[in-house]
Amino acid sequence: MPEQQQIQFHADEIAVQKRLGLAEKVAKYGNYFIRQTMPEQHRSFFAELPFVILGMVDAHGAPWALPLFGEAGFISSSDDNCLHIAARPKLAQMLGLNFRNGEKIGMLGIQLNTRRRNRMNGVISNITAKGFDITVDQSFGNCPKYIQTRDLVWSKNESANTDFSAVEISEHIDTRSKAFIEQADTFFVASRTKTFSEDIRSGIDASHRGGKPGFIKVTGNKLCFPDFSGNKFFNTLGNIVSDGRVGLVFPNYANGDAIFATGWAEIQWNNDTINAFEGAERMIEVTIERLLYIPQFMPMTGKLIEQSPVLDATGTWGDLNRKKT
Repeated sequence: MPEQQQIQFHADEIAVQKRLGLAEKVAKYGNYFIRQTMPEQHRSFFAELPFVILGMVDAHGAPWALPLFGEAGFISSSDDNCLHIAARPKLAQMLGLNFRNGEKIGMLGIQLNTRRRNRMNGVISNITAKGFDITVDQSFGNCPKYIQTRDLVWSKNESANTDFSAVEISEHIDTRSKAFIEQADTFFVASRTKTFSEDIRSGIDASHRGGKPGFIKVTGNKLCFPDFSGNKFFNTLGNIVSDGRVGLVFPNYANGDAIFATGWAEIQWNNDTINAFEGAERMIEVTIERLLYIPQFMPMTGKLIEQSPVLDATGTWGDLNRKKT
């Protein structure tokens, strides 16, 4: 295996690449795309964003995916190895997150109106009352696949939920949450390596998933969604193989509601359902352990402008059920 791939990917990411016969191909371009510093294009991109998705772990090691909002410019960069964030994660105290200097963190920047996205994994530093910094471990871009085009606007209702005292953490997916999740066309997932260390390949990652409404199925306390063709890095799948714990956030761009969940993921590599589900290469099943439904969590809403064109070649669970009847 080329040495450069060993620098960019941890052992379980490489194991997934090998399993799918893609390790040598990925090795040829992985070193180019995954860097230990941010290119100027990424630094400028993050400074334009009104929100990012963070991946953080709680005191028990469970990952959570968390949106963080601010006026454009709330993220800045003084050099190619550091981002300054002028905001703090709202749910850090409630969820018991490890929001401390020296802790690993993942970040996804995504611009819905242009379908651009870039990711950065690193380490928290310089926490203050107004924000914190992230020192870069890995910086890399992603393609626009599966991103729905939306124009986001700051909500006219300025009373976005900031009081979480009445929010209860549930161990079950209730009827309201089930309906919300099964109509989602977008969610974000945080995943982690089994151990954290000074190795830059260890840590937590935040990623995007998109599909047609109905691409997620909820059965009892489990949800299942297809894994479509992506960048072939298999960061999320490699982390699932490594540890299995994931955090999910489902945003409702129509009204600002959000569902946060954490649980255990399992990859289904080959079965009849995968073969019948259009576009699916694998299935991911997540058993939910904790879930929060927070009305009006997001201070931004957004109208769907266009579904991602590549989703024309993908299906839904409803399509699958119709094929069976």
